[in-house]
Amino acid sequence: MNRFLDLDDLSDSALDAVLARARRLEHSPVTDDLRGRTVGLLFLNPSVRTLASMQAGVTQLGGQTFVVHSGAGSWKLETRDGVVMDGEAAEHVREAIPVLAQYCDLLAVRCFAEGRDLATDLSDRLIATMADLCPKPFVSLESSLAHPCQALGDYKTLDDLDIPRRGGRFVLSWAWHPKALAFAVPASTLAMAARRGMEVTVLRPDGFDLPDPVMARARATAARSGGSITVTSDRRVAMEGAHVLYAKSWAAPGHYGRPQDEASLRAPLKGMWCVDEPWFASARPDARFMHCLPVRRNVKVTDAVLDGPRSVVVRQAGNRLHAQKALLVQMLGREVVR
Repeated sequence: MNRFLDLDDLSDSALDAVLARARRLEHSPVTDDLRGRTVGLLFLNPSVRTLASMQAGVTQLGGQTFVVHSGAGSWKLETRDGVVMDGEAAEHVREAIPVLAQYCDLLAVRCFAEGRDLATDLSDRLIATMADLCPKPFVSLESSLAHPCQALGDYKTLDDLDIPRRGGRFVLSWAWHPKALAFAVPASTLAMAARRGMEVTVLRPDGFDLPDPVMARARATAARSGGSITVTSDRRVAMEGAHVLYAKSWAAPGHYGRPQDEASLRAPLKGMWCVDEPWFASARPDARFMHCLPVRRNVKVTDAVLDGPRSVVVRQAGNRLHAQKALLVQMLGREVVR
């Protein structure tokens, strides 16, 4: 396995093997699986959990890392093809990626959506281009349309909580945010829950449907796994018997790249789409709350939910460490399951 750009890059057997290893590493975290190995981390965008968990994880596995933040202590990198480089960027990814790959055994890269053109961001071309330029194993740490490491950690979290795969009720809900956000996390979360065979409901206000390609993929995955996908704006219907509420904000596709236009659609929803305890009235008594973090308190979710027994957001973040370590061993270790 030479690249991990999406959860579907792991076969069912490889996914099961990674999750099993993640559980072992959670209880026995220090190994020498990556002794003598170097993992390069290239961030074109900010990070807290991804950066810290990757560095800590590689160290615990006996390896080492180097970190490059584009434009912060390094040259700003150009990502566009055919551009005249007479601006801020001093180096192109077409040189930077293969050069950095010479210094490591695996290269992991984070590059957010630009948020200007929907078709471009849905194509997710930049991360694929960089993976093609890299002669070493390559991991996406989030791209325009996918956050596979988050999805892998979330899959483990659901297993840890004994949330059923087949028949588990999973609600992915839009939540209010001051600005339009990308589709990477909701797209990967939806695909992950569909792959588990869960009964998935996308809860969103009018105008905030996820893009058609995201929904089409999730429905195809659910059809293969025995799950289902529904969409509604009715909170009580969505939450009926729910095991999990996963909150995330995303942009309105019809106004993508035009934040001022979207603001008029988004503004009236403030407060109405902040997750609070009454949201769980029709859910299971032990229903859980999930979010990928960072989260804006009392904007997307109230203190009462985040600090209460439903919230597993800290556990989710911890599982990023265990799942990513297992992934790195799968890609660089001696035992590889296909």
